[in-house]
Amino acid sequence: MLRLGRAVPAALRGARRGTPLAQPRRGAEVLVGSAGGDSGGIAEILMNRPHARNSLGKVFVNELFSALEQLRFDEKVRVVVFKSQVKGVFCAGADLKERAKMDDAEVGLFVRRLRNLMDEIAALPVPTIAAIDGYALGGGLELALACDLRVAGGTQRLPRCVGIGLAKELIFTGRQIDGQQAFSMGLVNHSVPQNSEGDAAYQRALALAKEILPQVDIASGMAIEGMCYAQDGNGNPLDMGISLDVFLDVVQML
Repeated sequence: MLRLGRAVPAALRGARRGTPLAQPRRGAEVLVGSAGGDSGGIAEILMNRPHARNSLGKVFVNELFSALEQLRFDEKVRVVVFKSQVKGVFCAGADLKERAKMDDAEVGLFVRRLRNLMDEIAALPVPTIAAIDGYALGGGLELALACDLRVAGGTQRLPRCVGIGLAKELIFTGRQIDGQQAFSMGLVNHSVPQNSEGDAAYQRALALAKEILPQVDIASGMAIEGMCYAQDGNGNPLDMGISLDVFLDVVQML
C-alpha cells in the first residue's frame, strides 16, 4: 500500500542476488549490494531496519547518504534498485519516536536533511528503480518518487506524477492506495501481483533494470532528467511550485 499523509517526511561483487559490495558494519540498517549473476552493473540499496519498518531515523538516513556516495563514484554501476529487506514494507516514513524527542530546531534541521536526501537520490547519475513490495508511507513514498522508475506489488515530486489537485487530495486525506490504484494514477510504472515470496515488485524491477542495462546512455539520460526535475507538475520552475513538503512539515509539528 502507498500512502502520502501525516507521516512526513567498488568493491566486491557477489554471485548471488543482494550480495553486499563491501563488508557492512554489524547491525547496518542500509546495505549496498549487487544483483549478481548475469546482472553485472546493477547495484542494490537494501533497506534493513525491521524493528522500525525502515522508518527514516537518523542512523538510517546517514547510511542512505553513505550508500549514495559509494555508488555515485562506482563507474561499474549502471542501474540502482532500491529494495526493502523487511517483508511487507518498503519504508514507513518518518521515525515518529525519534521525532518526538527533538525540539523545534532539531526537527527543522532533520527535515532539511531529509529533503537533501531525496534530492541526492534524484541526482544519482544512473537510472534508479524503487521496488515497492509493501507499504510506502509519507516520506517513504517521497523516497520512491525520488527514483526515476517505480514498480509496486516528498511530496514536491508528487504533482509531477499525478497533478496538483490529486496530490493535494492524497496529502489531505492520508488515503492508502494499492499498487493497481497507484499505477492508474501514474504514481508507478508497473504494478504486479504479489508472489508467495513477497518480492514480486523487486523481481519486476530487476527485469526492468536488465532491460535498461545495455541501452542506458548516461549523458542523454541525465540531460532528460535535468529538464524533468527543473519543473513542477504545471511546467513551472520547481522552486516556484507549491511547497507541499512545507505543508507536511507544519502538520507533523502540530
